[in-house]
Formats: sequence, structure tokens, C-alpha cells
Amino acid sequence: MTKRILILSVFVVASCGLAYELIAGAMSSYLLGDSILQFSTIIGCYLFAMGVGAHLSKYVADKDVLGRFIDIELAVGLIGGVSAALLFMSYAWMAAPFRTLLYVLVFMIGAMVGMEVPLVMRALNARDTAFNELVSRVLTFDYLGALAVSLLFPLVLSPHLGLVRTGFLFGMLNVGVAMWTLYVFRAELVDGGGRVLRACAVMFALAVGFIQSDRMVEWGEHGLLGDEIVYSTTTPYQRLVITRWKDDLRLYINGNLQFSSRDEYRYHEALVHPVLEALPWARRVLVLGGGDGLALREVLRYPNIEHVTVVDLDPAMTQAFTTRPELAKLNKAAFSDPRVNVVNADAAVWLQDTKEMFDAAIVDFPDPSTFGLGKLYSVPFYGVLKNHVAANGLVAVQSTSPFFAPNAYWTIDATLREVGMKTWPYHL
Repeated sequence: MTKRILILSVFVVASCGLAYELIAGAMSSYLLGDSILQFSTIIGCYLFAMGVGAHLSKYVADKDVLGRFIDIELAVGLIGGVSAALLFMSYAWMAAPFRTLLYVLVFMIGAMVGMEVPLVMRALNARDTAFNELVSRVLTFDYLGALAVSLLFPLVLSPHLGLVRTGFLFGMLNVGVAMWTLYVFRAELVDGGGRVLRACAVMFALAVGFIQSDRMVEWGEHGLLGDEIVYSTTTPYQRLVITRWKDDLRLYINGNLQFSSRDEYRYHEALVHPVLEALPWARRVLVLGGGDGLALREVLRYPNIEHVTVVDLDPAMTQAFTTRPELAKLNKAAFSDPRVNVVNADAAVWLQDTKEMFDAAIVDFPDPSTFGLGKLYSVPFYGVLKNHVAANGLVAVQSTSPFFAPNAYWTIDATLREVGMKTWPYHL
């Protein structure tokens, strides 16, 4: 029975260890951008720290193995559990030390996680477990735990709980392992009472954090964005936040400003009107992205337009700008217009599957700051898009800024020309 408890604890601690690594990578990507750099450096630091921790575990005396394992579970549960909240708050309210804090936390957590499996293996070895069985069973459950979290994190935990609450959840799982180990091996432990009190205190603190996660996120976002938050939600695809300052509404996606209601008309008019003014005969228009309905609002100003298809990945985005009065007012209830058909799908996949043709297309995607978005600015994507636009039609593409991101701007221009489109670059 005691051997099974130790083996099952490996599954849990492996799950928690990978979860903290994913949380740190996702949080730094969300706040700093450049997800490849963030995940690469965090994974490297974490694995190095695990090696350091594995080395340090040899200095734990045999008689203290279980006690130190419990102490480490409490420490990693506390530090790992609060890591997401601590990182978000530090960036929101004092951005300067964020990177230092990030890598200090990653190293500390990695070092403690690196000590866990060697200590469990020593505890099992002390209970006369055959070496070949010991290694195979421990590593099997270690890898199974990692597999479980690698699937649950992107599909369930991050979109439905959020990073901060997920951190507290796994912290409580670590502390749960410590408390269960305390109970099962209570006869072998010294200072069991003190450890029980510490475990209860840490569990209580993490449970409070879990319950108050939404308030922490709201407080952090207020510090980060500065204005009153009137709407926020985490979807499987992104974090949406709407703020208000006097009569100015602002949309942030993953912390990046998308528009201010005071001047968004300049951008959306410049995106739509050059195309539709040149096509007075246009009847069918495709809008890719633009889930806020603001580009759609400009398209619907033209009485000759009979049908508009809007393809946006996130249903929460189009739903918010359809049903929330202050947002629907911005786009003049564009999504309620009978000429409009909203499709919530990946634009690249939808274009591959549809047979519809259009007279004009408005491409209003976020800047290509990630590889996921980059595919929407690629030669294959523009090639498929071209096949769905009339030979004498036009396409307008949001292309970042020729001043602030000239490489991206002219790369998009070159990519469009690569598929045979004639381009007319312009900017505000």
C-alpha cells in the first residue's frame, strides 16, 4: 500500500511540475509576446534547474527522505501555486523586475521538482523495491502525469480556469500529496504535528487564492490597462478585455490594444472605403477577422451591398459585440443586419472548404505576432483567398505599420505579389 501511495504521488507531482512550466511560458508569452523565445528560455531554465535539484537531492540523509519530500511538496505547492498570480501582479504594477522574477521562480520551482523523483525512488528503494521495477514504475507514472497535463492544460485548464486559478489548483494538488504522505507515513516521521500545521496553512492560503482568482486578475488588469474594466472573458482562443475611460471604450486582446472608440473610425474607414468606393457594382463582401463589427459597419454603409460574410474564429468576440449594448452601439448593430452572415471558424480552414465567391474582401486580422497568426499572412492563405474573389474584385489587408514594423509591412506586400496580386500599399 505504501509503495502505491508513493508511485501515485509521482503521477501527481509530475503533473504539477509540467503545469508550472506551462503556466510560466504562457504567462510570459501573454505579457511579453514572442512565444517561441519565452517557451524556449523557460523550458531550458526549468530543465537546468531540475538537474540542479536532482544533484542536490543526494545531500538529503536517508532517514530524512520522507520528511524532506513533504517539505519540498509544501514549498513547491506554495511557490508554484502563487507563481501565476505573482507574475501577473508584478508585471501589472511594477513591470521592471518581471523578467528577473520570472526566471527566479522558474529556477526555484524546477530545482524543487528535480528533487522530487529522486527522493521518491530512494523511499521506494528503502522498502526493498527491485531496482528494475522501481525505475520503470516511477518513470512510467512520471511520463503519464506529464501527458495528462499536456492535454488538459490547453483544452480545459487554461481556457476555462485561466492561468492564475490553474496555478492555485496545482499548488493545492502538491500540498494534497504532502498531506496524504504525512497521514500514511505518520509513524515514520519526526515533527509530524508541525508539518501538518504548515500543510494546513499553505492549503488554506492556496484555497483562498483559488476562490479569489477573478478578483486578482481584475486587479492586475486594472493596474496593467489603467482604466475601468467593463467586460472581460477568457476564451479557448484569447483573453478579451474592454475598458472605459469617460466616453472612450478600448478593446484589448491578450493585453494588446486593438482599438480606441475615439479614433477607430480612421482605421476602419481607411481599410474599407478605398476598396468599396472603387467597386460600385460590388454585391457580395467577405470580412475575415473583424469580430468587433467595426469594419462591417463601414461595409454596410453601401446600399449596393447585398450580402456580407464575416469569418471570425472566436464566437465570444462576435457575441459580445452583438449583445452588449455599449459594444453594439459602436458598430451600429452591424451583426443584426439581415444582410450579414457570421461564421465562427478558422478563416484558413473555412476558405479551403467554402465554394462561395465574393466581389471584395476585407482582411482585418491582428498583427502577425505569433506563428498561429502568421499562417493568415502566408502565400498559401492568400492563394486560396484569391480564388474566392472575383477577377476584377479587390482585397484590403491590414498590414501593421510601415513605420513601426516596416519588415512585416513590406513582407505582407511581397507575399501578396507572390500569389499574383497587384498591390497598392498605403497608410494613414
